[in-house]
Amino acid sequence: MRRSIVVSLGTVLAGALLMSAAPGALADAPGADAPSVLVQTTTLRRGSLPVTVTTYGSVQADPSARNTVMAPLAASVGAIYVRAGQEVAQGAPLLQLVPNPQTSALYAQAVSAQQTAAESLQRTQVLLTQQLATHQQVADARKALSDARAALTALRAQGAAGPTTLRAPYRAIVTAMSATLNSLVIEGAPLLDLARPNALVLQVGVVPDQASAIARGDAATITAVGASRTYAGQVMLRGSLVNTADGLVPIQISLPTGALLPGQSAATTITTGSVRGYVVPHAAILADDNGDPYVVQAVQMKAKIVHVRVLNATGNQDVIAGPLDAAAPLILAGNYQLQDGMQVRLPAHAGSGATDPNVGKAER
Repeated sequence: MRRSIVVSLGTVLAGALLMSAAPGALADAPGADAPSVLVQTTTLRRGSLPVTVTTYGSVQADPSARNTVMAPLAASVGAIYVRAGQEVAQGAPLLQLVPNPQTSALYAQAVSAQQTAAESLQRTQVLLTQQLATHQQVADARKALSDARAALTALRAQGAAGPTTLRAPYRAIVTAMSATLNSLVIEGAPLLDLARPNALVLQVGVVPDQASAIARGDAATITAVGASRTYAGQVMLRGSLVNTADGLVPIQISLPTGALLPGQSAATTITTGSVRGYVVPHAAILADDNGDPYVVQAVQMKAKIVHVRVLNATGNQDVIAGPLDAAAPLILAGNYQLQDGMQVRLPAHAGSGATDPNVGKAER
């Protein structure tokens, strides 16, 4: 009877020792309760992003669509019918010129010269019938009359005969006014500048390094400063010299008719090409202590750090290249605290697209 009690006590003690040792033994078992980080992932995909150049400029008339109205003769400005910035129809009056005394005198002399030449021709023809003049003299008289008529016609066309109203040669915008009321102008003096409203361009400038990538025909997106609406255009001209005033290469971008006004400031984004690689959200790119970029992938639910090269960035997306595993998901939220080999886990609603407030937290 005593022996059985001893055995029973030994059995109880052995069981107690075994139970006290069990937790430590389980903890030592590999992978039994390893730490993990809750993360969100996205599929790694190949693609391309456009290479762009963004710059600013102002709307101007295309040089081929500009016209400077000049004084056809020495005169005074008798009236002005338009103002700078005004749009005028074809044939609309612009301003009136009144010949000055010198021009009026020249016109009177031309009228007198034509009359004298006509009378001289008539007398010479009479003398020819009387055999007192030669055919050559008649020919000379005819030429003198022709020259006098041409001179008079030219003065009339210039407006020397009296007040002349200059009119718009086409539908145009008055971009500048040089003349003032009652001012005296000489022949050839600029009076005002016109521009065709359907031939406006966006004049911008880029640094020489960027200009080398731009070519005629490249697509462009234009947005007026302070506005949200965008317009499509394309490069019409890529300059081949540097403007000494600002150190930039001039670029001209086409504009849709009526989109912007002359002098208006706008930004343009020119697409010069594209770069292919892995397209990833910008949030996936991290930097190590040396400033080198890297991403983290989930390979068999373990973190794998992969150093990459950023080839291009547009908006919130980057194109990267490196020794990536195309089949392994890319870790987004929670990637900043991961190291190689750390276990990761996904939210229970991983496919819902919702954001888990616990993402990025480690758990044992």
